[in-house]
Amino acid sequence: MPAYDTVVIGLGGMGSAALYHLARRGQRVLGIDQFSPPHARGSSHGGSRIIRLAYYEHPSYVPLLRRAYELWRALEHDSARPLLQITGSLDVSADDGEIFPRSLASCEEHGVPHEVLASADLSRRFPGYQFPSGYSALYQPDGGILDPEECVAAHLALAAANGATVELDREVTVVRPDSNGVTVRTASAEYRAGRVVVAAGPWTGSLLPRLAPLAVAERQVVGWFTPRDGGLFAPERFPVFNVQVEEGRYYGFPADGAGVKVGRYHHLDERVDPSAYDRTIHAADEAVLRRYVSRYLPAANGPMAKAETCLFTNSPDEHFIIDRVPDSPALVVAAGFSGHGFKFCSVVGEILADLAVDGRTEHDIGLFALGRFG
Repeated sequence: MPAYDTVVIGLGGMGSAALYHLARRGQRVLGIDQFSPPHARGSSHGGSRIIRLAYYEHPSYVPLLRRAYELWRALEHDSARPLLQITGSLDVSADDGEIFPRSLASCEEHGVPHEVLASADLSRRFPGYQFPSGYSALYQPDGGILDPEECVAAHLALAAANGATVELDREVTVVRPDSNGVTVRTASAEYRAGRVVVAAGPWTGSLLPRLAPLAVAERQVVGWFTPRDGGLFAPERFPVFNVQVEEGRYYGFPADGAGVKVGRYHHLDERVDPSAYDRTIHAADEAVLRRYVSRYLPAANGPMAKAETCLFTNSPDEHFIIDRVPDSPALVVAAGFSGHGFKFCSVVGEILADLAVDGRTEHDIGLFALGRFG
């Protein structure tokens, strides 16, 4: 039976990063995925993910983001792949909403460079945006776009270069800890490891049933809209955005070859089985996105050129789950990234390697402890 220091289950954004950091530390490490990443079945695809330093979700994310930027740039250098494009970022809401004031507070607490723009000032500077009076925007110049497929591919390639073993198209059926380590079983093989990192995204609950209520899959749809004036939505004139309006919370990107990419957090609030959910795009999917585009990005309100589904894996409070599993310290879990996790993959990989090798990390991850759920 093959023996490893650590087995990583799931090789999307988080798992591929963990595999890379473990391999760099000289671990005998195996990565297993039920598909062949990068792929379009989970949460690490679609050509673009937002990265932003202004963080309304909680100020304690900001130090992790600073480290994430460092690690993304190091990965770019080591892999010789372009991974991160800087466009600036906008966090927008009504003045008495949540996103703008809380993003501002996170910047002020951590000394993050920023500018505050009233809605009229925002439209003059970035005319693709049109918000009513009473809205304000926080502009942060370090925000930008990560290429998720390239990030996963870079982590996997460098993990292999550092000695990691990778098994693809192998579904894990058993994860069984005992007093001497962990047994991991697929349909064709069985492995032993001292530690196991579970980074299986929406499939976390099927591997660790006690986590099933804490890591819930949700169907998400993003659409690309053809602008009437593409120049308004070029990267230098249209920062990535995170916006709270009457219609919900939306996010999006400057125009690429397909158009302006827009999504709505929690889209249609559909909890799904990650192995058997509806990946067809329906009229209702376009309608919920067009409500935002037509009102707040009117110059982008052309035909929807394409759309894709992906999966969020939501925790109850929408903060991450990164911890050793209580009563099973040989199991380390990363789950529940709730639609805002990809930007952290580089640093989460480092944290997971810390937990697997040392049992602890210098990073502040108290917000992500399993114990908060009782």
